[in-house]
Amino acid sequence: MDNSLPNIFVVDDDPSVRKGLGRLLRSMGYQVQTFGSAEEFLQNATDCHGPACLVLDVKMPGLDGLDLQKQLEQRDYVMPIVFITGHGDIPTSVKAMKKGAIDFLTKPFDEEDFVRAVREALDKDMTHRRAMNERKSILGRVRSLTPREYEILTYVITGMLNKQIAYDLNISEKTVKVHRGRVMEKLAVDSVAELVRLAEKAGIAPAAV
Repeated sequence: MDNSLPNIFVVDDDPSVRKGLGRLLRSMGYQVQTFGSAEEFLQNATDCHGPACLVLDVKMPGLDGLDLQKQLEQRDYVMPIVFITGHGDIPTSVKAMKKGAIDFLTKPFDEEDFVRAVREALDKDMTHRRAMNERKSILGRVRSLTPREYEILTYVITGMLNKQIAYDLNISEKTVKVHRGRVMEKLAVDSVAELVRLAEKAGIAPAAV
């Protein structure tokens, strides 16, 4: 399997639906893994590193689609979900959408609507993966900071001047300047504005001043 290509997971207890959707999605150049139950998906789905989404039936024996969505929510990362169902109702669809589903399609659905929903899901997944990879890269750089440099970082992103930081920390302004330069170098930024944006993406809170 080429993990760089889009991967679609289809979970539906109807073999004809799995076969039809699998054929359609493969004809579009996607890699497809099909499963007859939510339990089978949880046990056998192959991890992928490229963009992915889950096409999920709502009503299935055992663990149903909404139950699976709830279980996946407890993980660090949940791929976008396109729900399909032969028993659509407004309360169920509203519940699914509130929890982040991309779309809720009632069988028999229009092929164009299905394709559009899958593409939207993949676009969302690609955006999310880029953000995750960027945050991972940023956190790797942040971990290279010494405890003092990290402390200086939290002060710099408040907008304080070197002399103000020096006063608060009871150190020399020259020391602050040296640490600040190392922070900028290690985090590969050229301005305080860039540093603030990087800190926000990394979830770093400004110092309480």
